[in-house]
Amino acid sequence: MTAAPEAVLWLQTNRSDVMETLRREAEARGIAASRLVQAQDLPLAEHLARYHVADLFLDTYPCVAHTTASDALWMGCPIITCAGSTFASRVAASVANAAGMPSLAVHDLAEYERNASLLTTDRTARERLRQHLKANVAASPLFDSPRFTRHLETAYKAVHDRRLSGLAPTSFDIPE
Repeated sequence: MTAAPEAVLWLQTNRSDVMETLRREAEARGIAASRLVQAQDLPLAEHLARYHVADLFLDTYPCVAHTTASDALWMGCPIITCAGSTFASRVAASVANAAGMPSLAVHDLAEYERNASLLTTDRTARERLRQHLKANVAASPLFDSPRFTRHLETAYKAVHDRRLSGLAPTSFDIPE
């Protein structure tokens, strides 16, 4: 926030005590408390609409976004996430990759901070990401429900056929 003095940070929480603590800590670091905005719970359509005016979704670490990352990308809002070594810390990176945006998932906190600073201050880079999302996200594997359904049905059939043949369970891939 120091690198982007006009930026605000939206935090979705109903806990006013959390916001008070975060605002106090921001002030202690020279950042105006008013730049931390408490985003209240809203009905889904209104919540999703917020992403149209957000410049960037900064993911948390080590427990990262799951559905929320998908929501942001679906609505055209780029995310920055840091993939860790546990399931809970890799989901958003997997979501970004499945959305055709693997560059949004970094592998260490220094790279996370560099990318966040760059995208916070470089409007052209952010707009390029937004345009890429608008043009490609609906056709990406993440949001291609018919493709997912075909693959899931094929997997179910393969599992069932193995069972009927008396074969033991095993790992397998579904070809394109």
